[in-house]
Amino acid sequence: MKRRDFLKGGVAGAACAVAGGFSGRRPAAFGGTQVSAAPPSLPTVRLGTLEVSRFILGSNPFWGYSHKSAALDEEMKRFHTDERIMQILDEAAECGVTALASPPDERWVRLWARYLDAGGRLKIWISQCHGQPNQMLTEIERSVKGGAKAVFIQGQRVEEQFDAGRFDVLRSWLDRIKEAGLPAGCAAHNPEIHPELERRKFPTDFYYQCFYYASKSSDYSAAEREKAVATILKIDKPVVAYKILAAGRLPASEGFEYAFNRIRRKDGVCVGIYAQHAIDQIRQNATFTGLLSA
Repeated sequence: MKRRDFLKGGVAGAACAVAGGFSGRRPAAFGGTQVSAAPPSLPTVRLGTLEVSRFILGSNPFWGYSHKSAALDEEMKRFHTDERIMQILDEAAECGVTALASPPDERWVRLWARYLDAGGRLKIWISQCHGQPNQMLTEIERSVKGGAKAVFIQGQRVEEQFDAGRFDVLRSWLDRIKEAGLPAGCAAHNPEIHPELERRKFPTDFYYQCFYYASKSSDYSAAEREKAVATILKIDKPVVAYKILAAGRLPASEGFEYAFNRIRRKDGVCVGIYAQHAIDQIRQNATFTGLLSA
């Protein structure tokens, strides 16, 4: 199916029609039959020297960051046992996803090592350092030692330094990542930050841009999304758009179509999945990525 047919037919219906082509099975993580097959090839983007699938798996649901309610946070944390997380990673790899983003918390670093030792198929971890400023260098070191292939500073931490004018502190974190030989990036909710870092010639290889200014606003408005897109279009380096589904408030068909119709081919998306209620989310999102990138 070509992109024009996909858009003409509607993203939701088209995704359902072609999703079986990605793995042709129900996810083994949730009672299906595991089938060994070569994963499909998704379009890729480059984060500095690192090539990753244009759809990067997010990890917020794994750790209970729902951005909706405390009750949902707890539900997500209960559901995502280590075993389920590892199964989801393999399911993502089956669908052509090559990378995920996760904070370098100790549980995750242990789980990542265990997953790889057991022959896990998804091989690229992008570390999202989110600790307090006095812990940031420690988190970067843990990321490097734990096998991260790229590292970026979480949006809230970037914004704290930006708002306080501590550009030297932020630059020192990025310098440490670069010293380790890894691609370095910054995330932000505020759409004014990344263009300013570019103006100051910060040593970044890529950026993560939230579609919504969620740290300051909870209304997830269309106007916020438009501002985020305007920022992404100003930046020549690769940008990964995140919260494109407004933390689960938008259907995937709408969120993916909006994002891929506006960001450039060099840019990607990072989307987490909560598989308890929709086990085919990864396959659908991979389908959207493949068709909308064509």
